[in-house]
Amino acid sequence: MKLRVLEILKEKGKTKYWLYKQLGLSYQNCNNLINNKTVSIKFENLQALCDILECTPNDLFEEYYDKK
Repeated sequence: MKLRVLEILKEKGKTKYWLYKQLGLSYQNCNNLINNKTVSIKFENLQALCDILECTPNDLFEEYYDKK
């Protein structure tokens, strides 16, 4: 699974910096989340993303197959 945060931000005309300010996470944690460099996400952060981006968890995730 991967997060579609960048795609949703682009659809809504918002920037990564805007989301960073809205989420209130450290810049590093926010950047890792946005760029899919994390292996887990707290439910509270998932809820915050959904509220801020006005979407559902289903909108945030997509299946991703790593070809390793």
